[in-house]
Amino acid sequence: MTGMRGTARLAALQIGSRATTADTLAALLDWRDELKAARPDLLVLPEALLGGYPKGADFGVRLGYRTAAGRDAFRRYWEQAIDLDGPEVAALGALAADIGCTMVVGAIVRRGATLHCCALHLAPDGRLAGQRSKLKPTAAERLVWGEGGPDDVCTFDSPIGRIAPVICWENYMPLFRAALYEQGITLWAAPTVDERPQWDITMRHIALESRCFLISACQWQPPAHTALGEAITLIDRAADVPLIGGGSLIVSPMGEVLAGPLRGHEGLIMAEVDLADIVRARFDFDAAGHYARPDIFRLDVTPPTR
Repeated sequence: MTGMRGTARLAALQIGSRATTADTLAALLDWRDELKAARPDLLVLPEALLGGYPKGADFGVRLGYRTAAGRDAFRRYWEQAIDLDGPEVAALGALAADIGCTMVVGAIVRRGATLHCCALHLAPDGRLAGQRSKLKPTAAERLVWGEGGPDDVCTFDSPIGRIAPVICWENYMPLFRAALYEQGITLWAAPTVDERPQWDITMRHIALESRCFLISACQWQPPAHTALGEAITLIDRAADVPLIGGGSLIVSPMGEVLAGPLRGHEGLIMAEVDLADIVRARFDFDAAGHYARPDIFRLDVTPPTR
């Protein structure tokens, strides 16, 4: 089966959004030479990298109240989002083709006036081969992001295996995980901005439960950093505390940390892996195979519309 033979080079690039999406894209492209030298087969980038994660922003909202200033803050944030047929996606495709790898990239995507937190799938030939929206924005993210739908319970195929692109706290949705296991995944990509030490535990558990190789890429943004320039107003925080602290890591199908967690700075982490370890790990536990009990349990998933 594709994705269970041979070796693969897995990578996560820990990088943070800049003051504008144009600046972020330029910063990402500055990694081109290092990424070409590293030759990853799969590269995962953080949640909301293009478009930005407005950590600390309240957009002027109180329960039952919105403000003119908050509406204008949302307008500025909306302007930093990208379009799927826009120049940013074209630049990502050119980068994927230049490196010769599959890329999973976190981006804020405009659909009319609504924004979606998305995972983009760039093929090694540079095509935008797929994309999906976060099913359930978390807490105050619901102020600015729309929800995904049945079409977003999907996986992406690649030359080294089938990828489940699962964004941040979607990883805590057990029924979503079960639906993805049934789609025959072998690689788990987790773009995130969750910097907590608890995230490491979650990632190790999911790698062990799915018996997949797992790559999680988190943003890193330094203290006194404002990810979106003047687009948002941030809450106060200690001057020496990073806005987003990183923690990118790569985990084996047996829950062993192969690289990372990387904290304190931007950087690239990599692991060269034997894909046959997926089969070895599933010898005694295969969540959608011999360890499933379809005679007792059944998961009904709303079919996609496309």
